[in-house]
Amino acid sequence: MRFDRCGFLIALLFATWPLAGGRLEAADLLPPETSIADAVDFYVEAVQRESQVTPAPEVDDANFIRRVTLDLAGRIPSVAEVRDYVQSTEPQKKQQLVDRLLASPDFPYHQRNEVDALLMAGKGPGEWRDWLYKAYSEDRRWPDLFRSLMLPKEADAVEKPAVTYLKTRAANIDDMTNDTSRLFFGVSINCAKCHDHPLVADWKQDHYFGMASFFNRTYLTKKQFLAERDEGQLKFRTKAGEEKQARLLFLTSADISEPSLAEKSDAERQKVDEKQKADNDRETPPEPAFFSRRAQLVDVALRPDSNSFFTRSFVNRNFARIFGRGLVTPLDQMHSENEPSHPELLQWLARDVESHGYDVRRLLRGLVLSRAYGRSSRWEQAGDRPADRLFAVAAVRPLTPMQFALSLAIATGNPADLAGQQAAADQWPNRRRDLENQAYGFAQQLELPGENFQVGVSEALLFANGGQIANEYLRDSGDRLVGVLKGQSDRNEMIKTAFLSVLSREPQSEELAAVSQYLAEREDRSAAAISQFVWSLLTSSEFRFNY
Repeated sequence: MRFDRCGFLIALLFATWPLAGGRLEAADLLPPETSIADAVDFYVEAVQRESQVTPAPEVDDANFIRRVTLDLAGRIPSVAEVRDYVQSTEPQKKQQLVDRLLASPDFPYHQRNEVDALLMAGKGPGEWRDWLYKAYSEDRRWPDLFRSLMLPKEADAVEKPAVTYLKTRAANIDDMTNDTSRLFFGVSINCAKCHDHPLVADWKQDHYFGMASFFNRTYLTKKQFLAERDEGQLKFRTKAGEEKQARLLFLTSADISEPSLAEKSDAERQKVDEKQKADNDRETPPEPAFFSRRAQLVDVALRPDSNSFFTRSFVNRNFARIFGRGLVTPLDQMHSENEPSHPELLQWLARDVESHGYDVRRLLRGLVLSRAYGRSSRWEQAGDRPADRLFAVAAVRPLTPMQFALSLAIATGNPADLAGQQAAADQWPNRRRDLENQAYGFAQQLELPGENFQVGVSEALLFANGGQIANEYLRDSGDRLVGVLKGQSDRNEMIKTAFLSVLSREPQSEELAAVSQYLAEREDRSAAAISQFVWSLLTSSEFRFNY
């Protein structure tokens, strides 16, 4: 039951969970059986009331289907999908749309692309991307993937691609340490390398080198296999000049003991020494270390605890992916000096995620069905736009390279062909696979968005002068949008088809009039005019961003 459909439940909740200055006490979490969408709205709207902010209204149907299809399928919707959704009068159509997208062949592809972008900047090799796709097709969960990445089985043909994450970083212990800490635990630990963190009391040099110690025995053999030694200590020098030997120390300050070679028998030490020498010259991947420090990292990181760095970082990154901003921002600054915007919500979501086995479909479903997700990105009320941390107005988010490249292919394809392929259950999986292959090469030419993203010169030139845009996407042929539009005799319907194909909405009256006039003045060169019209839609900010 949703709160917005049951007014008395709102009153009951506010009577039951006490507020401190309008804020919920951290210990007074909503019950576990609360839906994710309701929990998000409860906590987000509580802070909005405290801040005396009235959130933006909900978006219309066309805006919603475009937004959620980009977020769950990694592409814009087809013309048929937009029309079906907008025209539907089904009361549960939003839930049905979300469930369809999560169950569609698109979802594992999009998950693969998002994780590839996170871990490999979207440039992972083909076998790595295939491995990720298979993992999400089989519904493997984040802890399982983390274990596979930290302890890859290079001799196993099926699991071998998981070695990519460490192998591309193995030459630099700082890369293994910093990237793993940032991406999986939400902690940028590198500022504590040369001295205790100057601004955050949580992070000492001991923590940096404690984390680095999990990787200091990892190396590449002469044959470029990933290996791990059974011996080797890491030393560092403090700012005061004291030399210290690092110990295995996790971010939680959990100290890990390990067997000492000095305590082993001569036979055991000889066995370790022989394995070390043999590993470096092997023609096949080495066997795991007798005592793997990386295995200790996996064990301590995945201990059941909803307040763990691993769980909270998983929640925070997925929240940021959907809302454009994390509950903790920046995403790699989880520490006592950087409180979450909604600490109770982060705590509730972390508890929910852990209790449901890191079910990413369940988490994303709840987030996108919240009222907070469905807000407009326009602020048309009096006064300044509310602070981003209030989630009162939707964030405008640049498309990732793969989202953009896939959407470009969808937008410029023949709408009828796409509708037929999506309607046939046996055709769309293959079509999506083909679109992925087509989009990947184009995506490599685009910048992976960071903070304060702006379209760069190279992208602008690609669309202004690139032969691929004119010869492929704007080609005048029956399998392309330009060719379809050229064959339509009703100019207004043609313009509507173009807007629906590219921008997932119908044109406003002034847009319809302006484009109609533009085309009428160029009837002697109609194909070129239509191509220019479609190009203008493709290069608009409205197409480039998810709003």
